[in-house]
Amino acid sequence: MPTLHIEHAIVSYDAWKAAFGRFAEVRARSGVRHQRVQRPVDDPDYVVIDLDFDTVTEATRFLDFLREKVWPSTENAPALVGSVHTRILEPADQEPA
Repeated sequence: MPTLHIEHAIVSYDAWKAAFGRFAEVRARSGVRHQRVQRPVDDPDYVVIDLDFDTVTEATRFLDFLREKVWPSTENAPALVGSVHTRILEPADQEPA
């Protein structure tokens, strides 16, 4: 199962969480099967998000959506600070989708 892995700094977890919540339906329609949100124990102003998809194509399309529609907008991403680091990952023991 491919995973879109996202990491970035934030100004406020509460502001970030509210913005993330507004896109729950979009994530579901885009094929997100599972999601995990974590923060480093030593940095509450940083988030690590893993979004699981059925295919690499779905993960890539959603990443494109985030890059084009969400992250450039301070209205859509009010808590985002600096650069966003992303990777699409697959389990090491499986063939690519």
